[in-house]
Amino acid sequence: MPGPEFCPRPRRIRRGAALTLVFASVLATAAATDGLPRDDEKTPRPLAARAAAATVDRDDVARAAAEAMADGKSGTKAAEDVVSRSGDRWGAVYDKSEYEEFEQALDGEYTGVGLGARRTADRRVEVARVQPGGPADKAGIKAGDRLRTVGGIDVDKRPVTEVVALLRGGNRTSVVLGLERAGRRWSETLLRTTLTTEAVTVRNLADGAVMIKVASFTKGSGAQVRNAVRAAPAGAGVLLDLRGNAGGLVAEAVAAASAFLDGGLVATYDIRGEQRALYAAAGGNTERPVVALVDGGTMSAAELVTGALQDRGRAITVGSRTFGKGSVQMPSRLPDGSVAELTVGHYRTPAGHSVDGRGITPDLVAGKGAEKRAQTVLSGLGGGS
Repeated sequence: MPGPEFCPRPRRIRRGAALTLVFASVLATAAATDGLPRDDEKTPRPLAARAAAATVDRDDVARAAAEAMADGKSGTKAAEDVVSRSGDRWGAVYDKSEYEEFEQALDGEYTGVGLGARRTADRRVEVARVQPGGPADKAGIKAGDRLRTVGGIDVDKRPVTEVVALLRGGNRTSVVLGLERAGRRWSETLLRTTLTTEAVTVRNLADGAVMIKVASFTKGSGAQVRNAVRAAPAGAGVLLDLRGNAGGLVAEAVAAASAFLDGGLVATYDIRGEQRALYAAAGGNTERPVVALVDGGTMSAAELVTGALQDRGRAITVGSRTFGKGSVQMPSRLPDGSVAELTVGHYRTPAGHSVDGRGITPDLVAGKGAEKRAQTVLSGLGGGS
């Protein structure tokens, strides 16, 4: 399973804080274009993370930035201060270069060394996955290796999201990793490079069913899901694995949901009180048995898909309660070229359930061994050979 470094959107919660996941992601609606959606466009961005508590007026943010610039100060810093005081948890301000990197991430690319990190039961950090052909792979680093330091910084007591920030490293081109394997300690100096994420992977299960793992909803991932469903053997069930999927483009999430639906409602959302809706495309496969695997890392756009398939009776959901991120952010340009993303509303499942702060409870709650339980359920639905 891809680790945090593979998530396409590192997100700065506050200046000086660690970059985190969103994907920890940007989510745009089905109306999203390849360019930056403006605040006056109908293209909200529900972001992956935690529930938003408060909002801030975009005019106040823009005014603070303009006044700071007029005084010869940083407009970006002034905007950040306003957002920080507002209580909008998922409001954020990005400078021009950060936002450009974020836009690149939507194309399924990121800058890093090609490894994912995770926290172990003994609270250490280890390599979760190594991307084939990346710098870490070429250096011989393997999944399961302990990651002791990044750039000379001890990572054991740091949040995994902060470890990811250190791996990515901003503008620095290289990083020294302290590693350990079977009692042997060593260091590797890796050159960061631009890598392509593998958002959708497909594998055949022993019973004839097909597992479609969606790590994130980057551009093109929705079409990949539809193609995988169409290419599956006749009568084969689908195990849709959304565990650890922190979000992505809502347009792609809707396209993925459309693979299993023949039109109809996917979600509703509001923008400053105005109600809107997202609909699936017609022509999806409504006959294949589907089981969706979810966990506490299933966020935002992934929760949107989960809620749509669950509410419309199209999938049995298995796993643990999802994260609970259902707030909607919308970006707007500030006078200095930076971008503010501010909370403007929330989305709900087809049955009208709010996700924000609540998450989605799966039909069958399962922790350890959830994947095996999901396969058993799928087989019981007639999805195996």
